[in-house]
Amino acid sequence: MTETNFRVLLARRPQGAPVPEDFRLVEEAVPTPGPGQVLIRARFLSLDPYMRGRMSDAKSYAKPVALGDVMEGATVGEVVASNDTGFAPGDLVMGGQGWQRFCVMDAARLRKVDTSLVPLSTYLGLLGMPGLTAWVGLEDIGQPKAGETVVVSAASGAVGQVVGQLAKARGCKVVGIAGGAAKCGFVTGTLGFDACLDHRQPLGPQLDATIPEGVDVYWENVGGAVQEAVFPRFRDFGRMVMCGMIAQYNQAPGADASGAPPGPNLGPVVRKRLRIQGFIVSDTGWPRYGDFLATMTPLIRDGRMKWREDVVNGLETAPSAFIGLLKGENFGKLVVRIA
Repeated sequence: MTETNFRVLLARRPQGAPVPEDFRLVEEAVPTPGPGQVLIRARFLSLDPYMRGRMSDAKSYAKPVALGDVMEGATVGEVVASNDTGFAPGDLVMGGQGWQRFCVMDAARLRKVDTSLVPLSTYLGLLGMPGLTAWVGLEDIGQPKAGETVVVSAASGAVGQVVGQLAKARGCKVVGIAGGAAKCGFVTGTLGFDACLDHRQPLGPQLDATIPEGVDVYWENVGGAVQEAVFPRFRDFGRMVMCGMIAQYNQAPGADASGAPPGPNLGPVVRKRLRIQGFIVSDTGWPRYGDFLATMTPLIRDGRMKWREDVVNGLETAPSAFIGLLKGENFGKLVVRIA
């Protein structure tokens, strides 16, 4: 094979927000699969907020990317060579890894995908980790019931857009929070949320006017000022699903930009008997992927599940696109089309 493996490596650990100099682009030899392994040519790379944590060496639920190693990220692509009888050249699969053109994976970690249902890139978003995250968090923690009010931050993003539509399918009133008129218009006009509030304007008055009854389930993707606005408006026995805190990923642990401790006063947790729980989709999600797919497939076929992707072209654009993701510049699930 005369091609090379174009890769994006972690050159240094960011101090605050990542910058282009934190990444290094290299070309290396294409790897060779061993016994029970598969060589995959990546077609699309997923860019997700959790990757900021992998760039840090702070203690977390997963090991950080080592300096000089390829950046972590999920890919979908085409089998080029296989040493496993379950996969053949030309098969389309999810389960590839790394900001790179080629990767070698154990066959047991791969799943064939059906592109007659959705495009290949969708297995990085709606039918990938973000969609599974939305389903698992609602099933296990949010548990929304018909007639309840669900608030979703980052509602136009990869996870938020699925959360809200699943809650609507359960008969809930769903209110999104997003940045700007275009994103809010997409959330209500395309995704079918009951309302969407612009976090660039004071949120408290918008929440009071839109949901005077209060909040039963709050899906947290953002943190910071958005969380502080929503938290006092919980009803008794409310549930807060802690999925992400993108507003605080670039801050030093335990402080916001001003140096003050982040987050609201948690005293009402006792009085209102609230449930606040974080989760990691990899803990329990992937063994349940079949159940997730069984839920999503009829919604997609019936046109009741919508989604939006933000596609950038070329692996060399991944660093700048990721930097923009952390600033909220993307609109929908952010993926890189790999040439």
